[in-house]
Amino acid sequence: MKNEKAVKGKRYYTIGEVARLLDLEPHVLRFWEKEFKRYIKPFRLAGRRLYPPEQVEVFKKIKTLLYDEGYTIAGAKKRLSSKKDSNEELRKVLAEVRNELICLYKLLDKS
Repeated sequence: MKNEKAVKGKRYYTIGEVARLLDLEPHVLRFWEKEFKRYIKPFRLAGRRLYPPEQVEVFKKIKTLLYDEGYTIAGAKKRLSSKKDSNEELRKVLAEVRNELICLYKLLDKS
């Protein structure tokens, strides 16, 4: 990415700004938006697509998967969904560990 700080600096980016940041054409981003509907949902204001920094990061990941790692569209979708699923599993495990730690803390606090 040309400017890493740029992704953190604004609340929303236009499709043109995202295209410049990722060195892509806007039509590529529009195509990816259709193909990766589950992961990319732009905010629309007066007919303009606006993307929060988190979605710019998703575009960046898609670009890496397709251009650098050689995935197909279908392969990139599978990779993104498996990563999302593993993140959800990790969150569940962390929540369980947190609850156990809270219980232990309460037990220690009573003694």
